[in-house]
This record gives sequence, structure tokens and C-alpha cells, in this order.
Amino acid sequence: MTDEGREVSIMPSKPTSAAKDPAANAKDSAAKDLAANAKDPAAKNGGPLLPGRRTGPGHAPRPAPVIALVAAVLAAGCSSPSAERVGTARTPAPAPALSQAPQAGEPRVLAKGLAVPWGIAFLPGGDALVTERDTARLLRVTPAGEVSEVAKIDEARPDGEGGLMGVAVSPRFAQDGLVFLHYTAADDNRIVRYRYDRGLTDATVVLDGIPKGVIHNGGGLAFGPDGYLYATTGETGDRQLSQDLGSLAGKILRMTADGAPAPGNPAQNVIWSHGHRNIQGLAWDSSGRLYASEFGSSSFDEVNLIEKGGNYGWPEVEGVGGDSRFIDPIVTWSTSEASPSGMAYADGSLWVGALRGRKLWRVPIAPDGTAGAAAPLFDGRYGRLRAVTAAPDGSLWIGTSNEDGRGSPAPDDDRVLTLTP
Repeated sequence: MTDEGREVSIMPSKPTSAAKDPAANAKDSAAKDLAANAKDPAAKNGGPLLPGRRTGPGHAPRPAPVIALVAAVLAAGCSSPSAERVGTARTPAPAPALSQAPQAGEPRVLAKGLAVPWGIAFLPGGDALVTERDTARLLRVTPAGEVSEVAKIDEARPDGEGGLMGVAVSPRFAQDGLVFLHYTAADDNRIVRYRYDRGLTDATVVLDGIPKGVIHNGGGLAFGPDGYLYATTGETGDRQLSQDLGSLAGKILRMTADGAPAPGNPAQNVIWSHGHRNIQGLAWDSSGRLYASEFGSSSFDEVNLIEKGGNYGWPEVEGVGGDSRFIDPIVTWSTSEASPSGMAYADGSLWVGALRGRKLWRVPIAPDGTAGAAAPLFDGRYGRLRAVTAAPDGSLWIGTSNEDGRGSPAPDDDRVLTLTP
């Protein structure tokens, strides 16, 4: 089973000049993934990995008893010859006390009958652009629920977890009219810029050569408060690419609107952070801190506070590992509770859509950026939740993903919901 919960054939990612022995890496990755799936059909793709510290669903990581940790290591070592070594756990600094967040309001169905809405980005005036992953359509949705087709992206190739994914609107849209799309093409994943005027014109490739795969394509796209464009990529099932700084796979990228490395990047390229497995959601808090939601393998899903040049550990560690070489997540879930996709920040909290978990997670964020206890909302009520974006009026727009091959679609799926925090 993949991150998104769909059965697919695992194929090696397209080799790149930066990959070290790509054929061996792909063969090793596919063999481990298939063996893990055969042993545990509920496990997500990527093979077994010794956990760091085990926590309850949606809580900031807490230390486990030493005996339990030793037992887990011994058990994993006996049951899985392909299990990987994880660093010794350490106790994180305690999070400041947070008052219990108030309950959110009830969602309202804004649009229905869609096909896997993946990304949502807002135009000036409050209308939203919404991507459909599997049809490669870009839609315009008004706050009144009116839906119209803007364009169909003929170059986008829906395949496995790929297709038409992220969308971003230029922060200078009133002056430049630019819209950006992140999609899977014939040979790669790429970011393309368009001029928007009730349709799309002047297509310009901003960044190409991002490795593609049947699984783990990332696909997130958003402008940060610094005015630069951020994109998320997955490691396409080839684990070693996450640590390979010569590859764009398994990274968060930061660039100008022309695709050049943004000023202040850690190196003379577009890589902002690395060591990621498969990221889809990006969000900034009111202080400008960047957070990312990341699919784990078979043990832990994560929310990470992203640091410039940070290494987040995959494939050496999943969840909290306590290894000084890597940055630990601020929140972990068991993979059955989350499969975190889209994410937004609003009303002092991160809001995370869960695919496999079929719920919306609210994660309070303290003034120093630490996370409080996460609270699940609407458990199972709307099925698989993917896109989550904050609207200019402070509401949240949420896209379901029940038509992606693993959900149980209702007659009006897929839907876009709106929610006032």
C-alpha cells in the first residue's frame, strides 16, 4: 500500500546523472518495499524501518521507556532483516503549556462532483484555483460554489500518485497575472508558469528535471512570506535520493519566479532542505516559520518545522530518532491515523488533511513554534482529506480525495468544503 493508500506496481524512478548507482538503488528499494507490503498489507510503501520514539496519535514526540525501546529494536531486528538502524532516542525540550483550542465550526459543502482536487490557491477577490489530479483540469471555484473550467493541462500525465498537483498564485498577481502549476509530465515532474486571464497562456517551464515515479511525487507548491516560490518533492520510491544533494528528489525547493535559486539558499541551487520521504503540505505561521507535513513509511507520519539547510533524516530515521545529524519532527502520528497531505495555518493552529486517517487534524502552535497536542476533527465523516488551504477571509477550504481509487466515494464526491476555524 502506498502513502496515499492505493495499490500500485513499484517501479524505479527515472535515473538521473546525480543518482549514485541508480539501478542498484531502485532494485534495493523495490525489493524492500515489496517485501514489506507482503508481510503487512496495512503498511505503507517503503519497507519496515525501526521507529524512533512511539507516541500516541497526533502528539508532540515524548520519550518511551528504555525497556520498550530495546524490545522494539529486538523485535524489529528479528522480524525484518531489511530493518535499518535508528539513532538513540533523546528527550526533546518540553513544549510550553497551551490552552485547549476551541472547537472548529461545521464544514459546509462548497462544490461537489469533482475528481481528486489536489491543490487550492486563491486569486485576489476570493475565488480559488483548484487542480484536479487525475483529469489534469484547472478549475475556478467561487465562494458561492460556482465551478468553471479554466484549462486542461495536456502535458500533465496522471499516473499512480502523479498528475496535476500543486498550484500557486503570484503574490504580485495584480501586476503580473502569473499562476504556477506543479505536475507530472512524460519524463519528469516540473513547475510551469502561465499568464492567467480567465484562461492560461504563455506557458514557461520554470523548473524541470524533478524525478518522477509511480509513487512519492511530492507536488506541493506555494509562495512564502518572503515572496519566493517553494515546492515539495518526493523520493519516488528510491530512498537514497533523499540524501543525495545532486538530486531534486526528496527535498523542499526554494526559487525565484523564474526558477533561479532564491537569494539566501544554503548552496548555489534551489534546495532548501533535504532528507524527506514524501512531502505535500507546506504552511507558514504568523511569525513566518515554515512547516511541512510528511508521509512516513510504516511507523510514523510527521509535521516538521523546516530550517534552512536542514536534514530531516530519511531514509536513516523515521519519526523521532534523536540523532544529532538530523532534525526531529515536532509532531508524529501512527501511519493509520494520518497519511498527512495538505496543510494550512489559521487561528493559531496547523490544520492537516489526513488521507488514510480520514480526518482533519488541528495542531496548536505556541509562540515559539512548538506544537501542542493535536486534536482530530470530523473523523471519517468526509472520507479522505487532501487539499487544505487558508482563504483570504480566514476560512479553510478543504478538498476530499475519495475518487482516487482508495476511498469510498459518496454520490457527490469529490467535494470542496469550507470551514470557519
